Amino acid sequence: MTSATPLPMLGGLTAAEFLRDYWQKKPLLIRQAIPNFESPIDADELAGLALEDEVESRLILEHGERPWELRRGPFAEDEFAKLPEKDWTLLVQAVDQFVPEVAELLEHFRFLPSWRVDDVMISFAAPGGGVGPHYDNYDVFLLQGQGRRHWKVGQKCDADSPRLDHADLRILADFQQTEEWTLEPGDMLYLPPGIAHFGVALDDCLTYSIGFRAPSAAEVVTHYTDFIGQFLTDEERYTDADAKPAIDPHQITPDAVARLRRMLNEQLNDDRLLLSWFGQFMTEPRYPELVAGAELSEEEFLDSLEQGAVLIRNPSARLAWADVESDLLLFASGQSRLLPGKLRELVVLVCSAEALHIDNLGPWLGDEDGQSMVWQLVLQGSLGFADEE
Repeated sequence: MTSATPLPMLGGLTAAEFLRDYWQKKPLLIRQAIPNFESPIDADELAGLALEDEVESRLILEHGERPWELRRGPFAEDEFAKLPEKDWTLLVQAVDQFVPEVAELLEHFRFLPSWRVDDVMISFAAPGGGVGPHYDNYDVFLLQGQGRRHWKVGQKCDADSPRLDHADLRILADFQQTEEWTLEPGDMLYLPPGIAHFGVALDDCLTYSIGFRAPSAAEVVTHYTDFIGQFLTDEERYTDADAKPAIDPHQITPDAVARLRRMLNEQLNDDRLLLSWFGQFMTEPRYPELVAGAELSEEEFLDSLEQGAVLIRNPSARLAWADVESDLLLFASGQSRLLPGKLRELVVLVCSAEALHIDNLGPWLGDEDGQSMVWQLVLQGSLGFADEE
């Protein structure tokens, strides 16, 4: 597939056309983006996930103990039996990390960088259920999985847009509708950041929200400066060897600010450091505690592969890579490793293959660097042996 190939899930647009005309610009409704779509998970299974400690879930009741009451999981099974017949929504984050069939949906979005994908959230709504008019600060594709949901789309919003007084939810106080559609299973709505939207279930319905990571300027500045601070010594300080006699000793002069700017630029203009931080930041797992490595020697690792063991990516792990001159940087679940350029094909394989085994890894297991790289990913937890059944 190339960027010039029309994609049914984009309504026949090519990836290039979608990115040029819609991505982060305006909404797009795609009828039957996935024709005859059948949800790989049902409402009961979704509720079952919300009972688990390691799963992030929420319930929103429009008419609860207060308007738009928010309850956080994990939930007890009897809580669902006490819910009203309508006007509530269950939201479960990162279902793709727990249900492989849901993770497979992400293959439809490979025209976008995988390191930009955040997660697949699934919501179940009883008739009338919704989360109120709101906007998100990231791109999202809303795929209807079951039932019907009526979507209203409104104005462009920002931090100054009036909101209701609510401690947990960012519900808009002023929703200015521009368009509306009813989505049925297989239909999908793309929304760029900042666009107001309001979805209401017309009957029992499941909606898949494929969201994309977008670090804020505050996150970039805060996390990156913390990152580069690790590499700075106490001797690297503000200097003014070119200073002129002070006219007013209390004045901070423009040349002092210019020196400070040069000092900052010297530290911030290192593209390799920026790349290292960015790759680590964008591959940080949503749930780091679920990325746990195995304890095994390199010999045990090789023996397992030779005996037919299969490696798969940890569902909670994130992988990406980048060129660094003649070398490579591999990013794995918030960590990075510099590798020789000869491992490019292996790195691409590890990042993209559904499974790794002696047949596709074999040529690389005789290479000391390649063998060590895969073994270290197992120790770190980004790769693990598939369960033998």
